[in-house]
Amino acid sequence: MFEFNLPDLGEGIHEGEILKWYIAVGDTIEEDAPLVEVETDKAAVTIPSPRGGKVVSLAGEVGEIIETGSVVAVIDDGSEGVVAVEKTEDPVKKRKKRKIPANSAIPGRPVPAAPSTRRLARELGVDINNLKGTGPGGRVMPDDVKMSVDGDVVELTPETNAASVASAIPFLDIEALPDYSLQGEVEVEPLRSIRRRVARKMTTSMILVPHVAHMDEADVTELEDFRKRAGAEHESRGGGKLTLLSFVIRAITAGLKEAPSFNASLDPLREELIYKKFYNIGFAADTGRGLVVPVINDTDKKSIGEISKELQQKAELARDGKLPLEEMQGGTFTITNVGPLGGTALIPTINYPEVAILGMGRVQEKPVVRNGEIVIRKMLPLTLAFDHRVSDGADAARFVSELIRWLSDPKQLLLDI
Repeated sequence: MFEFNLPDLGEGIHEGEILKWYIAVGDTIEEDAPLVEVETDKAAVTIPSPRGGKVVSLAGEVGEIIETGSVVAVIDDGSEGVVAVEKTEDPVKKRKKRKIPANSAIPGRPVPAAPSTRRLARELGVDINNLKGTGPGGRVMPDDVKMSVDGDVVELTPETNAASVASAIPFLDIEALPDYSLQGEVEVEPLRSIRRRVARKMTTSMILVPHVAHMDEADVTELEDFRKRAGAEHESRGGGKLTLLSFVIRAITAGLKEAPSFNASLDPLREELIYKKFYNIGFAADTGRGLVVPVINDTDKKSIGEISKELQQKAELARDGKLPLEEMQGGTFTITNVGPLGGTALIPTINYPEVAILGMGRVQEKPVVRNGEIVIRKMLPLTLAFDHRVSDGADAARFVSELIRWLSDPKQLLLDI
């Protein structure tokens, strides 16, 4: 028998939701044939079978959560030893997704924990395998490690652990929601993979980072006229559509070169600022299943046409759930554009551990004063949300002013950055 465990699906990915089984118990599968499709916090991934043979058991049904390292399937490939994993039914499965923790299948399996948590345990001299995790699926959390430093393992329930975390922040009191079903009909839907990831990341960002927002408008009249003229010619040559976002990415890259504090990260543990000398710009993409952030790498080395083409390709892959995980990692600055959906402005949440994000509103024709006369111009609302631990308001004002200068003159954007 061959026991197949859910492999490491990428940095920071600890679990996935089963979307589809390509086989059933009793079927014969060939090596490298599709086995299961799993949706992680970032994308849907089709996992092939590493062995060929008869499928003896499958650990989980569609909609259930399975941890990295836990048993996915047992395949009879002619080898000896491993027995099939028995599966129990969850009486509330229709209301709540069942989790299959990594250390529940076979005794002695390492407990699930993030690499940073394992490093913390080593630094504090704690045997992480002796701890009872209070995180999702029994995952060991940093607080679990810290609570056991005195030598005695403290076994916490999720409820007491949440209380201890909440008590560390003055006036933060996390209370259970009331039972709304007592007042009328409700529908309960568990947070799915991507939506759950967004919730966690946004909570981390808003609690940890002191957000400040600087707002202004860019006159993109000439840029929009140029974009439409050049775009028509570009499309006629098979180059695809030139989007406004591609020009903004080009301008942002130029601005970041002159204001490196917005292309940085702050390490709160070491109290160090990390200035990145590369420019990987992420853009928020609405997939219908949740928000993901594809990343355009090395934007300082790409033309506007190349950036625009990559934007369209990655946005399409993201909507289909087929964008590789590595294409959503390594970003240094993020842009979110709600303009196509409407709205005059927004205050975006920083994509932690980045230190700034640009929000774009809808381009609108507005009456403005130019040389003492009222004229109609195309104005783009911009909001820069930034980490006040890293930058100040004056830095943001200068950065946005420079961005506006780049966007107001399309000739500037065509020059080498």
